[in-house]
Amino acid sequence: MKLAPIVIFTYNRPWHTQQTVEALLKNEYASESDLIIFSDAPKNEAAKKGVEETRSYIRNITGFKSLRIIERDRNFGLANNIIDGVTSIVNEFGRIIVLEDDLLTSPYFLKFMNEALSLYEDEERVISVHGYIYPIKKSLPDTFFIKGADCLGWGTWKRGWDLFNSNGSELLHCLKERSLTRTFDFEGSYPYTRMLERQVNGEIGSWAIRWYASAFLEDKLTLYPGKSLIYHNGSDGSGTNSVSYTHLTLP
Repeated sequence: MKLAPIVIFTYNRPWHTQQTVEALLKNEYASESDLIIFSDAPKNEAAKKGVEETRSYIRNITGFKSLRIIERDRNFGLANNIIDGVTSIVNEFGRIIVLEDDLLTSPYFLKFMNEALSLYEDEERVISVHGYIYPIKKSLPDTFFIKGADCLGWGTWKRGWDLFNSNGSELLHCLKERSLTRTFDFEGSYPYTRMLERQVNGEIGSWAIRWYASAFLEDKLTLYPGKSLIYHNGSDGSGTNSVSYTHLTLP
């Protein structure tokens, strides 16, 4: 089986980054996987110490097949760092597994992701694979598909990422022109359209809402596990996007 490179995006949180790496190392395929880390530069003096400490830690990571570190010499910001990084790596390798520095993986995460990326590689309707599933009370199938794409521990292929449209205005126009905003909002259960509007207005920089919209408008599907393989531990106010999540316990 061809293993996808693991790409982690970091900034100024050394403790969170260490937790993410240590969880990954407990995965079956970690020692056979290439690890690539994009370290963004500080945007101000306050972030400088955290960035330096994070870089000091990641330079000494061992346990993977290889380690490559891209240290940005200027601040890209989260969205631009991810868009640029994913584009360059997926163009090089053809497939990718993406994590941010506050996602803890189950020991089964890499197995699930790599097997799914191999199984659905040539299935054009499938745009990506996702490791996190929101907690619900009802039991779910072992795996299932949802229209669109997601951002908490995910993977894709070059053919999938080639459909990413970074122009939020175009995406928003298409949703409204085709009268799809309610469906896009999961029948009104979450304000994704409003999130896209905020991105267009410059209120947020979200790459993820544009990734979801790009996949949704192309009628593509993402594969999910029935039990979450990701725990998001960044809802402590330390991240670029402070969002509260309710988590599932890792299997």
